Amino acid sequence: MTPRKVNLAQKFEEFREHWSPKIAGEVNDSYVKLVKFQGEFVWHKHENEDEMFLVVPKGVEHCPFAPEEAQVLLFEPKTTLNTGDVVNERTREKLDRI
Repeated sequence: MTPRKVNLAQKFEEFREHWSPKIAGEVNDSYVKLVKFQGEFVWHKHENEDEMFLVVPKGVEHCPFAPEEAQVLLFEPKTTLNTGDVVNERTREKLDRI
């Protein structure tokens, strides 16, 4: 099976909303996600998944913040919820594929 090429710049043009990850591909048991950050998110943590902004190991509460829009590429296990241990209006349990 030939892997499909993904033009990241083109995919980021397909959506406008902030803090709503989109699935752009898969690697083993992880999704490759695209998300736009702007402003402050919500304080949360992930009990079972490490994240790397600079370094955010699992279980550490964090609150992503981008004063201006930032386009972000994430590699996360398929089970990772965008708001970690918090469920609120920004939680996205089902992600769109782009």
